[in-house]
Amino acid sequence: MLEELFTSVIATEGIAVSSFLTCLAGSLVLGAILAFVFTYKSKTDYTKSFVGTLLILPAVVAIVIMMVSGSIGTGIAVAGTFSLVRFRSIPGTAREISAIFLAMAVGLACGMGYLGFAAIFTAVMGIVTLVYNLTTLGEHSSDSLDKLVRITVPEDLEYGTAFADLFDRYTTEAKLVGVKTTNLGSLNRLSYNIRLKEAGTEKALIDDLRVRNGNLEINMMVRGAGEGETL
Repeated sequence: MLEELFTSVIATEGIAVSSFLTCLAGSLVLGAILAFVFTYKSKTDYTKSFVGTLLILPAVVAIVIMMVSGSIGTGIAVAGTFSLVRFRSIPGTAREISAIFLAMAVGLACGMGYLGFAAIFTAVMGIVTLVYNLTTLGEHSSDSLDKLVRITVPEDLEYGTAFADLFDRYTTEAKLVGVKTTNLGSLNRLSYNIRLKEAGTEKALIDDLRVRNGNLEINMMVRGAGEGETL
């Protein structure tokens, strides 16, 4: 009985309706577990579309695997389709990418009929993820002080020294990491990685920066939140 749990439920001659529905239901249940685990007590932001992707991706991958089983040509075509989808997507964070790969692995196991292995894999990775979400592993006390600041300035402003005294006053570290021209070259957009001396000084720093840049656009965010965006 125990061995049957870890053998494929799909017959080699073809796919029975009962096997199809069993794998589909199993992958949806495991996808729902993954979606719950990766959002429960999460310390990072996530979108509704990301949760929905974790929910249905195992089922999608399972169906694909069941349909292409035994067909090399169809398998190659499907791989090409997934490649096109990848290049049409926006780069995600390391956490989102790992969750997508996990969901694909679960879907792959379900599609091949190994529901027992898929369930155990989901349970183990779910426990690891929950433990990680509930601990401070990998966090730094200074994370909330690390900011990315984007300042729009007139093209004739000598930005190399324009904000030096303000950064000395409010930050322990300020590094210019990018410069981009905008508005047909009449404006420059500067990107700085900074570390504030004290929490809660963001507004004071922005107010002083606005005096220097002519009240043009200033954008401040947690460092890393702007990954995948242009300067």
